[in-house]
Amino acid sequence: MVQNYNDFCEELLRAGFSLGGGSDKGIYAIVPFDWTEQPAGTAVRWHTGEPDTDPWEWRMRVLEERGDIAYAKLFFRGSGYITQEWYPYFLSVRRQGMSFEEAWEAGRISELSRRIYNAVSENGRVPMHDIKRIAGLSGETSAHIEKAMTDLQMEMFLTICGRQQKRNAFGELYGWSSTVFCTPEEFWHTDSFPEIPPDESAEKIRARVLELNPAAQERKIKKFIYG
Repeated sequence: MVQNYNDFCEELLRAGFSLGGGSDKGIYAIVPFDWTEQPAGTAVRWHTGEPDTDPWEWRMRVLEERGDIAYAKLFFRGSGYITQEWYPYFLSVRRQGMSFEEAWEAGRISELSRRIYNAVSENGRVPMHDIKRIAGLSGETSAHIEKAMTDLQMEMFLTICGRQQKRNAFGELYGWSSTVFCTPEEFWHTDSFPEIPPDESAEKIRARVLELNPAAQERKIKKFIYG
């Protein structure tokens, strides 16, 4: 069981991916317990605010301090981590070899998701409060926006890249931090990813899941892989 942030990063780089949120959902999680549990043998505890032992803090630390781990809503429409080594395999499966425009033309993308994606892809790294303004989402419900944002992360057309506070008219920061989003291409500083056949990627991920959790059920593995 991990003892701190450095242990977590080392284990994640070894494993290649992990569910977040304190549940393995029948697949694999480096921290398999949530805030309601306090297992013996580790100082790790949720929502204490301690950067070295609170997994809630780690999700932003990996984005702000490292360049080899991605974090977003990736698995079962919930949070998860993927390392740089394994990211192209998941992207291959989720995008099925399509660009965003090709996915849009194929009917895989909603109009709301398209507006959000364009607002981000045209502006680099954008906090959520600015996405709403740039994309003109004032008439949309929070539930619809949240669904579209999750869809885009699950399809790996957007990812989380940090957090940012708002600024007032004097340029001063204020209020709670807002999640910042960007495209995977922006996050990894690349124009393209390796072209790996989706079936080959899916099988590689499946084999890795079974190495990490030999008891994983096939139906859950499939949902984990394809989203």
